[in-house]
Amino acid sequence: MSELTDDTLHALVGKLDLAQKVRLLTGADIWSTPEEPAIGLRSMTLSDGPSGVRGPVWDERDPSLNLPSATALAATWDLEMARAYGATSAAEARRKGVDIVLGPTINLQRSPLGGRHFEAFSEDPLLTGQLAAAYVRAVQEHGIAATPKHYVANDFETDRYTADVEVGDRALRELYLAPFEAAVRAGAWLVMSAYNAVRGVTMTENRLLTAPLRTEWKFDGVVVSDWTAVRSTVASANADQDLVMPGPEGPWGEELVAAVRAGTVQEAAVDAKVARLLRLAARVGALDMTDRDAPVAADGVGRSRVSHTPDTGLRVAREVAAAGMVLVRNEGELPWPSAGPGTIAVIGEAGSWPRTQGGGSATVVPDEVIGPVQGLRTALPDATIVAHPGVPVQTGIHPLPLTVMTDPYTGEPGLRARFLDGDGAELLSEHRGAGQLVYLGTVPKGAVTLELTTEYLAGPDDPETVLLGVAGIGATRMEIDGAPALDTVLTGSGEALGAALFTPGVATVPVSTDVAHVVRVRQQLEAGAAMPGLVAITLGTAGGTANPAKSIAEAVALARASDVAVVVVGTGSRTESEGFDRTTLALPGAQDELVRAVAAANPRTVVVVNSGGPVLLPWRDDVAAVLLAWFGGQQLGHALADVLLGHREPGGRLPTTWPAAESDVPVLSTTPVRGVLRYDEGIHIGYRAWLKAGARPAYPFGHGLGYTSWALTDLVVADPTVNGSVDIEVTVHNTGARAGKQVVQVYLSRAESDVDRPVRWLAGFTPVEVEAGRSVRIRIPLSPRTFAHWDENWHIEPGVFTVHVGTSSTDLPLSADTAALAAV
Repeated sequence: MSELTDDTLHALVGKLDLAQKVRLLTGADIWSTPEEPAIGLRSMTLSDGPSGVRGPVWDERDPSLNLPSATALAATWDLEMARAYGATSAAEARRKGVDIVLGPTINLQRSPLGGRHFEAFSEDPLLTGQLAAAYVRAVQEHGIAATPKHYVANDFETDRYTADVEVGDRALRELYLAPFEAAVRAGAWLVMSAYNAVRGVTMTENRLLTAPLRTEWKFDGVVVSDWTAVRSTVASANADQDLVMPGPEGPWGEELVAAVRAGTVQEAAVDAKVARLLRLAARVGALDMTDRDAPVAADGVGRSRVSHTPDTGLRVAREVAAAGMVLVRNEGELPWPSAGPGTIAVIGEAGSWPRTQGGGSATVVPDEVIGPVQGLRTALPDATIVAHPGVPVQTGIHPLPLTVMTDPYTGEPGLRARFLDGDGAELLSEHRGAGQLVYLGTVPKGAVTLELTTEYLAGPDDPETVLLGVAGIGATRMEIDGAPALDTVLTGSGEALGAALFTPGVATVPVSTDVAHVVRVRQQLEAGAAMPGLVAITLGTAGGTANPAKSIAEAVALARASDVAVVVVGTGSRTESEGFDRTTLALPGAQDELVRAVAAANPRTVVVVNSGGPVLLPWRDDVAAVLLAWFGGQQLGHALADVLLGHREPGGRLPTTWPAAESDVPVLSTTPVRGVLRYDEGIHIGYRAWLKAGARPAYPFGHGLGYTSWALTDLVVADPTVNGSVDIEVTVHNTGARAGKQVVQVYLSRAESDVDRPVRWLAGFTPVEVEAGRSVRIRIPLSPRTFAHWDENWHIEPGVFTVHVGTSSTDLPLSADTAALAAV
C-alpha cells in the first residue's frame, strides 16, 4: 500500500459528516478502532507489546510468543538483534491479526526503583534511542505499526495518573525526549501519550504533542492515548491528541460534536486528526483504495509480508536471551565443559518457575516456558540434576499448573469457568486450561459472578499441605469438597485501573495433598470498574510453606553433595510490575541468606539473577560466578544452558548501573511530593549521576565479562566532517583462546566548559565478534548531536572534547582530543 497524498486524505475526510468523523477518534472497544464502510475503512486492532504480542484476548487457548524483556534486549547493545526482535514482533502481530503494536517502551530508567523498568531499555538516551529506532524500523517494514511510549517522562509508576513532573528544558530535551526523537525520525507511525503531567499540564493536553513532536520532528502519525488517559473534551481535542482509547465511551463522543458546534473546538482540528488516522490505516492496509480516482504518492511505504515461522520466533527468543545475559563475576568457573558437571543442584524457586516477563498489561500467555531446570536437563541428559525450591520469593500465589487440575464437566486437564447473572443463571460456560484467567472486554453482558470449578490433585513433589487460594478483586467464596473454606472480600492496592492485574487481593487456606479435592470459587464482579469488562482471577498456591531455615538447610545439604550448585534468585510479581514502584532493591525473602549458605557449602556456586532490573547482591564476592539473566522470555532455560556450557557467549553488557548499596544510589525517589515529582538532578541520571557523585557501584553501566580476554589499541580520531560528525577508529584484539564478543563503547567529556556537563556521556558503541587470537579494525561514527547541548536550541560549544574508548563507563583505557564544529 502506498502513502496517501494530502489531497486524497482531504477528499476522504470530506466524505464524512461531523458525527462520523468524531466517532472515528474514539476506540470501538478496548482494543480496536471503528470501521467506516463509506470510505473503505476497516477496524484496526491494537495490542499490548512490547516483549511479545498478546492480541485482543488474554487467553491460553491463543498463546503468544514470550520474548525476553526490554532490558535483556538492551543488554545486547546490538542493533541487528533489535531488528530481529522487531521483525519477530511484526510476525506475531500478523499471526494474531494485530495492526498496531503498543511498543517499544522508551522511558528512561531514571531510578532503579522504577517498577516497570524491565519494559524499558536503559538509563541512557542514546542507547535507548538507537535500539528504539531499530525496533521501529523492523516492525514497520512489515506493514505493522509501532507505538513508542509513554510520551513523555513516565519514568515511574507511583501516582502516574495524577503526578506532575517538573523537569528543566535541558534535561527534557537531552534525556527524556531524545529517545522519542530517534524513534520518530526512524519513521514511527504512532506515539502513545502518557498519563502523567509535565509542568502542570497532563500529557494528553500538553503542547509537547505539538512542539517538538509535529513541528520540529515532522511527526505525521497518530498520537494514541494510554488507556483512559484522556480526561477532558475541549483541552485534549485542541491539543495534538488524535485517538482516545479505549471505547466506545469516552470524552470525545457527543461532547466533542457539541464543542465543535459551539466553536470551542475547530472542525479543522477534528479533520486533521481524522486525516492522520486514515494515513495510519493506509500504512497498515486497513484502508481500501480500490478503484479510487484520487492520486496516490509514488514514494509509498513498503508492505512486505513477514515470513517468520513459529520456530523462527523461538530461535530469536533464545538468541536474544543468551546475547543479553551479563556475566558480572567469573572466578574460572564458567564455561563448563561440553559434558557439563556430573551432578548439579539447581536451587531456588525461579529454577523451576522463572519469571520470563514482567507483570502488568504487557503480559502475554506463552504455550510453554523452559525454566533453568528443564533447560539444563535437556542439554545434559546424562548429568544428575536435582532441583530444590529454596526459599519463597513470590508474595502472592502461583497459578495452579494444568497437570494438577481436571475439569469436572469434561474430564480434561484444566478447569470450568462460568459467568452467572444476578439470578444465578448461566451466561457462559467454558473449559479453560490455566489457573490464571484475564477477561478484558470479553465478559458477558449482565454477568455478576465468575465461578471456577476444578478437581485438584497435587503433584508428587508438593508438600503434605499447601496453601490453596484465590487472587482477585471482589467478594469471594471458596468451597472445598462442598464445604465452605473461604468467605472474604478481596481488595487490591494501588491504582484503580490496574489493581486486579497488578496488586490483587489474596486469600488462602491450608489443604492436604494426599487426596483429590473438588474446588469451587465464586467471585462477585466489581461494578463501576475503571475499565469495564476487566476481570482477573487466579486459582493457585502460595509460594513456599516451609520454614525458611529448614529449606536453607535442605538446600545446603543438596549443594554439598553436588559438583556444582546453581542458585537462581530473583524478584516476585509484587516486586517488579506495572502499577507500582519498588520499595527496596533487596531481593525478596531470605534469598540472600540462601546464597550465603549454599556458597559456604560449595565453592562452585553459580548465581543466576532472574530480575528485570538492578537488585542488591551483597554476597557477590563470595560466589564463583554471577550471571544476570533478566526476564529472559520463554526460552530462558535453553539460553541459560547454552551460556553455562559455552555454546553461546554471555554477550550482554549492563544497560543500567547496578548499585552495591541502596544508600549509594544518587537518584532514587520515584514518589511525588504533594503531587509533584521533581527531576532536580537535571541531566545527571544513571551512570552520569554516579560519576558526578564519585560513588562506586557494584557494577558500572556498560560492564560485562565474557569467556575470553581483550585489548584495545591504536585509537584514531578523525577530523570533524563538514556536517560536524566525527569518526573514531580502534583496533580490537581478542587475546584469549576462544572466539568472543565485545562491546566497544565511546564516551565524550569536556575538561573545561561554560556548560554544566556530565563527567562523561555515551556517544557511540558497537558490538564486535572476533575469533581467538585475531584482531579487527572498527569504525564508530559520532553524530554532531552527541557534542551538543540544549539552550533554547541545539548548540555545540566551541573547543576541545575528549574522546574516551573502552568497555564500560569506568573502563576507558584509550583517549584522544577532538575539536568539534560549532554546528548541529
